[in-house]
Amino acid sequence: MTDPAWGPQAPRQDPVCPRHPDRVSYVRCQRCERPTCPECQRPAAVGIQCVDCVREGARDVRQARTAFGATLRGGRPVVTLTMIGICVAVYLLQATVAPGITYQYGFAPVAAAAEPWRFLTAAFLHGGVIHIAFNMYALWLFGSYLEQQFGRARFAALYLITAFGGSVGSLLVISPTSQSWTTISVGASGAVFGLFGALVLVQRRLNQQFGQIVVLIVINGAIGFLVPGIAWQAHLGGLVTGLALGAVYAYAPQRIRTPAQVVGTAAVALVLLVAAVARMAATGLL
Repeated sequence: MTDPAWGPQAPRQDPVCPRHPDRVSYVRCQRCERPTCPECQRPAAVGIQCVDCVREGARDVRQARTAFGATLRGGRPVVTLTMIGICVAVYLLQATVAPGITYQYGFAPVAAAAEPWRFLTAAFLHGGVIHIAFNMYALWLFGSYLEQQFGRARFAALYLITAFGGSVGSLLVISPTSQSWTTISVGASGAVFGLFGALVLVQRRLNQQFGQIVVLIVINGAIGFLVPGIAWQAHLGGLVTGLALGAVYAYAPQRIRTPAQVVGTAAVALVLLVAAVARMAATGLL
């Protein structure tokens, strides 16, 4: 009889990469110890890891966030640049081939009910080079910072809702018997004042100095009263809206931060909408 132990042995199999079975690999992942070919190898702190272990490890790493819940990210402030780009493009249309859009899309309280889109479109129109230059500079300066702190979605909501709040402020404060009731107003100033208001709450939440921002608000607010032709009512509406949203974003409880911020944002927008509808009904526009 023949002892099987002394029979011919099976040929030894070379280790192959699980992702590429046609490639022999004697290098093993330091984490899962599977063979990994050069294409699937990733340098680690010690040795080599395979792409699957690297991906799994990345899932376990918590992303760094700001005090307001935004993911820390590099790169350009996309929302801020988009808003600036839209304003500049629209102003070029105003100054060249389509000057009539100023009167078609600017805000006037008398047209609020019949053409409600004016509440928002007015914020993307401007009345001159100095006007748009100041607003875009302020938007770049403060918007870039707030977008980093709040994140893109929160900052976009902040900008658009404060722009709407600026128009609502004009509707609420201007008297129907005033000439301003039928006067077109344009500009991103309401949204810019909204950024001022939110910035005060951000600095306070971070225990940083905010006195300079308050001085800036007072000076620009005074200019609105002293210089004719400036819609200070929109500045006021944007500022109050910015303070409200700034409080929502800065002081939402960390445990339920995102849901609280979403609900708070919706509540501020709803209050503005209800106030606008009530005012239009009271003045006979509805």
